[in-house]
Amino acid sequence: MPRIPLTWLGDHVELPADLTAETLAADLVRVGLEEEAIHTSGVTGPLVVGQVLELTPEPQKNGKTINWCRVDVGAHNDLDEAGEPTVARGIVCGAHNFGVGDRVVVALPGAVLPGPFPIAARKTYGHVSDGMICSARELGLGEDHDGIIVLSRLGHGDDVTAPGTDALHLLGLADEVLEINVTPDRGYCFSMRGVAREYAHSTGARFTDLGLPTEDVLRERPAGFAVEIDDDAGIHDVPGCDRFVAQVVRGVAASAPSPAWLQRRLTQAGMRPIGLAVDVTNYVMLDLGQPMHAYDLATLTAPVVVRRARAGERTTTLDGVERTLDPQDLLVTDSTGGRAARVLGIAGVMGGADSEVSDGTTDLLLEAAHFDAVSVARSSRRHRLSSEASKRFERGVDPRLARVAVARAAALLVEHGGGTVDDALTDVDRTGTPAPVAFDPAQAGRLVGVPYTDDEVRATLEEIGCTVDASVVPWRVTAPTWRPDLVAGVDLVEEVARLRGYDAIPSVVPAAPTGSGLTRSQRQRRAVADALATAGLVEVLSYPFVSAAQLDALGLAADDERRHAVRLVNPLADGQPLMRTDLLVTLLETARRNVARGTTDLGVFELGLVTLPGADGGVAPRLPGGVRPADDVLATVEAAVPHQPLHVAGVLTGLVEPAGHWGPGRRADHADAIALVQRIAQRVGVELAVAADGERAPFHPGRCARLTAPTGAVVGHAGELHPQVVAALDLPARAVAFEVDLTALLAASSDAPVEAAPVSTFPVAKEDVALVVASDVPAADVLAAVRAGVEQSPAGDVLEDVRLFDVYTGDQIGEGRTSLAFALRLRAPDRTLTAAETAAVRDAVVAEAHARVGAELRA
Repeated sequence: MPRIPLTWLGDHVELPADLTAETLAADLVRVGLEEEAIHTSGVTGPLVVGQVLELTPEPQKNGKTINWCRVDVGAHNDLDEAGEPTVARGIVCGAHNFGVGDRVVVALPGAVLPGPFPIAARKTYGHVSDGMICSARELGLGEDHDGIIVLSRLGHGDDVTAPGTDALHLLGLADEVLEINVTPDRGYCFSMRGVAREYAHSTGARFTDLGLPTEDVLRERPAGFAVEIDDDAGIHDVPGCDRFVAQVVRGVAASAPSPAWLQRRLTQAGMRPIGLAVDVTNYVMLDLGQPMHAYDLATLTAPVVVRRARAGERTTTLDGVERTLDPQDLLVTDSTGGRAARVLGIAGVMGGADSEVSDGTTDLLLEAAHFDAVSVARSSRRHRLSSEASKRFERGVDPRLARVAVARAAALLVEHGGGTVDDALTDVDRTGTPAPVAFDPAQAGRLVGVPYTDDEVRATLEEIGCTVDASVVPWRVTAPTWRPDLVAGVDLVEEVARLRGYDAIPSVVPAAPTGSGLTRSQRQRRAVADALATAGLVEVLSYPFVSAAQLDALGLAADDERRHAVRLVNPLADGQPLMRTDLLVTLLETARRNVARGTTDLGVFELGLVTLPGADGGVAPRLPGGVRPADDVLATVEAAVPHQPLHVAGVLTGLVEPAGHWGPGRRADHADAIALVQRIAQRVGVELAVAADGERAPFHPGRCARLTAPTGAVVGHAGELHPQVVAALDLPARAVAFEVDLTALLAASSDAPVEAAPVSTFPVAKEDVALVVASDVPAADVLAAVRAGVEQSPAGDVLEDVRLFDVYTGDQIGEGRTSLAFALRLRAPDRTLTAAETAAVRDAVVAEAHARVGAELRA
């Protein structure tokens, strides 16, 4: 985001003498520019100019030579016998790029340099070093750490560098820099010119627009270096370049260091000084908002051609990366090797390495162009190359700035690098005037809720640079060239609200429309989550992206339908390119992570979508950006969206009942997982049938239940995880889990109102029945027989509850047989059950169980 040095901003707008970055931030936020951060140099304490009086090289045993220096720091010198500061300070320095008489920057004891690095007098190399002579890197002014700052080499004369002078202000280290957050529609604020304009809007300060062309800038000039634009049919039929200005500057010391003030401003704005030519183009971009590029003229062959890339074409950009170009990439080329044969750079993004400014460059071709925002944005994202130029072009640059920027850059180059500017100038200008916007001034008050007058609306629009034709209604409003975002009436309304003050907009709470509350499916989903949470499980969320290795860990067969998954073209992680088809695959990974961190007694659940591609599911077409696709294309996209049902899954590991003085606790088993599913089903009003299933991965073949809805659809499975799965995931032994297709379960539920059964006032009768069956008979089948037997008894359907409370195998009942003991609660709604009726219920249960599963009453 843009960094705004206060001293630089003052070139464009009048600032109060006592303005701070905090106050500036408060002024800018009123017009919609939010503070991101306030930056300082990080240097505090005494930092002064010192003049080297003596310099004595002293070789050391380690092979290094240090300099013992006597440095005059003016009023900060040590005191003589008369109490006057005349005794120069002794300082040890390891650098060798300075000599006696040079004026340098000295950090005295008590100063703190960036790091933080506090300075104190300390003994080193046999001397007491009473301060430090500083390099640019130590002060945060650049990357040069080997050489000391010699102020005369930065352009500071003796008149401003007397010994003892405050170097904080001299080097701009006392300046505050405000970093702001700019929304994408306000690209003009990526410049000092734009931010100064907004500050003037906020405070009424006098603004000087340095981006306006003078008569000399606009005067007729002979044609310069040949430039051609060969892109009449760009993206969405918008040409990629509608203006290209080129200016030749000869005899410039292009690689010489920039003046100190320019380097300081670039550093404060977050850019690294490189050399005069590059620094000047960057400076003009930061100042006015016009990205520029400087080419080594000696390497160019006319004409320069702006064109689209050819399929398979490659180029190496300034960052040293060779890139394969896309036919939509807009390029700047020259005619070395044939017309438009050599790529000079990706237009609006980054220049190429072939024509960059080098140490021997003396003649320059300055480029300032206007490139299409969509074209630049696509190239920037396609190559994952975000540059300072692309940030501005993709948000919109003023097409009228190009000629002003070139003139400004040429003047700075001549002033600080010598040379001359050719009188010839190339200006290929195909820009047009912005289309006027039809605007009803009453729309502002209608949308914002503030009764703005027509005069207020007009004055506001003219203040931001619009031309308003108010002779008819709707008005015809032409936006300024630096505001390409103003294309509709609502955009103008936003500007009126912004500049007239957001604080003037009343806070009115609208009346809430009446509604029916949550839908039935929403209530049921929340009921399911509540049921599991009250059972002691913790809800978690996991990413739906999985790998083939995670499916392998579940032991899924090669032909398992859950291996048929949607593969993402651009996954967040290359190792997880698949969308999950099973909720347990990601939930078990969450359980594994928690167990690995010491939580072995664990109960977690998740409600989430799974993605089930159809057998003939199509692939969604790639849609163009910036336009609404046709209805048939949208229909194709919708048809390609795979089915995504809502599942609920849970995992239990370790103890479900903790150990304590009351006993050793109880480990979770498959019955707990089944009970949780039945709890869910009961909450949504569906009775599930439970049957053994020995073939469902990732479950134990002998401890897995298949859960079927009354419609006959299998809605889930529950049970103990397979030992191999438990081992692969490093889970505690005999961990259990369940997964239910909640979409299918809710579809099987009835939306009819639930009728509450009358509460009987008659006493309950209890009967216990122990039935002996073959060991391979499922307990669920026996339970179903018990329920059916009660219904067929002479007493009628008086079963209030039935519970399996004991399972026994042993010598008393014989090998291969199991005893299942059920507790029955019986109650009639209209009478007290007699002993004969309860006995008849018992007999009917035994008879029905014998008929169905061969059960016998245990003696």
